[in-house]
Amino acid sequence: MEGPSASPAASALAAIDSLVVKGRAPKTGYSREQFGEAWYDADHNGCDTRNDILARDLTNVQRRAGSDCVVIAGVLHDPYTGRDVTFAKENASAVQIDHVVALSDSWQKGSQYWDRSKRVALANDFLNLLAVDGPTNGAKGDGDAATWLPPNKPYRCAYVARQVAVKVKYALWVTAAERDAMRRVLSACPDQALPPDSGAPTAVPGVAPAVSSSPAGGPAAVPPSGGAATYYRTCADARAAGVTPIRAGTPLYEENRHLDRDGDGVACE
Repeated sequence: MEGPSASPAASALAAIDSLVVKGRAPKTGYSREQFGEAWYDADHNGCDTRNDILARDLTNVQRRAGSDCVVIAGVLHDPYTGRDVTFAKENASAVQIDHVVALSDSWQKGSQYWDRSKRVALANDFLNLLAVDGPTNGAKGDGDAATWLPPNKPYRCAYVARQVAVKVKYALWVTAAERDAMRRVLSACPDQALPPDSGAPTAVPGVAPAVSSSPAGGPAAVPPSGGAATYYRTCADARAAGVTPIRAGTPLYEENRHLDRDGDGVACE
């Protein structure tokens, strides 16, 4: 089941309350390939997603002769820095397409439990994509709102609102620190609306589903089942998520009873 639908007129600050708060799951098994090819023609308009976003976000767009798709030049008013960036095909890295909710971040907050068709949808959803300054995007990495915000301060409200909208649409969870950072930013602009949804479905038709399993040959990852409980294959994974020690009498212990090797009611002590 997907998360609640995000109305364009809804307050981004209020929408934070609909997000589930949990600890960060392990990054084990993450790769860009888990989200399909870069870039997929998810809307089947004949152009790949990268060129669609360049055409949407750049001005003075020029396309390759004879092509309705390939953008070879244009000017980006970069939302992350507030500066204008000239895009040319021979220096394509000057402008990059950012996943506003980074794919690695999504992997640690729910998407590792999805089938591939939903991950491809997230990776290509226009709601989650912006053309931005390349070096600034590199500095962001896979940061969430608690660890990275655009240096262009006037854009931070719109940026965080877009992250909220994506996480609501795809039912991705947030950490407590991330939720608090979102609230701090949006409290300064309480009337900031969520951006309009792209209308893209949360699963791409025709993509073969494949639920991810442990790359180390262990059991498949088990989706969280209520509360903050999450299955961890090893104590190292649990420690990386910051949830140890895991004590008896909690949902987390019930899902990870196999980690209590000596049966004393405390796993990964």
